Amino acid sequence: MTAIGLTGGIGSGKSTVGELLSARGAAVVEADRVVHELQEPGQPVFDAIVDRFGAGVLTREGVLDRRALAAVVFEDADARHELEALVHPAVLSELGRLRVEAEARGDVVVLDIPLLAEAGAAARSRWGLDGVVVVDCPIDVAVARLVQFRGMSDDDARARVYAQASRNDRLAAADFVIDNSGDTTHLETEVDRCWTWITTLDNRSKDVAPPVEGGIAP
Repeated sequence: MTAIGLTGGIGSGKSTVGELLSARGAAVVEADRVVHELQEPGQPVFDAIVDRFGAGVLTREGVLDRRALAAVVFEDADARHELEALVHPAVLSELGRLRVEAEARGDVVVLDIPLLAEAGAAARSRWGLDGVVVVDCPIDVAVARLVQFRGMSDDDARARVYAQASRNDRLAAADFVIDNSGDTTHLETEVDRCWTWITTLDNRSKDVAPPVEGGIAP
């Protein structure tokens, strides 16, 4: 079994790459999806968030308003750390469980973790990764996507991009870089190239330690 970490900055197209790798046979575990599921009404994480941040982070329908919550924590580092303390332990536990299930489904497991680069070098050994794939694109391209597809203003999009690890730091953590600065055809070619690299990696057996704290976007 080969374990790959997949990461990329906001607006890079990382989720699309995860879907393309899944289509090629990888068992993909998405940290963002786990976060969203744990933040659904009725979940302990949801209740803890509402207790801490109040009803102002809910929609009229009583579900989590992710934009409202992001607005609260984006400018307040203490609030962001409190949110991480509420969310991360449950997410890490669920990711570990899903990874075990994924290993039974295929020879390649891809752990899609947005802030893998921010988690540092320890994340590689703690997750037992054979390699880290970074989805990369110029900052202006990422900003344009956030404006077009997520409805952000240009200033807000740039602030979100610059709040993460720098592009250079993320590339420094990569074993393989997927360039997603072009069109869909270009991306398909890049993912094919990446899949060839993944399937030719040495399949080293290893004991996987518990995942390192941090490196997951709320």
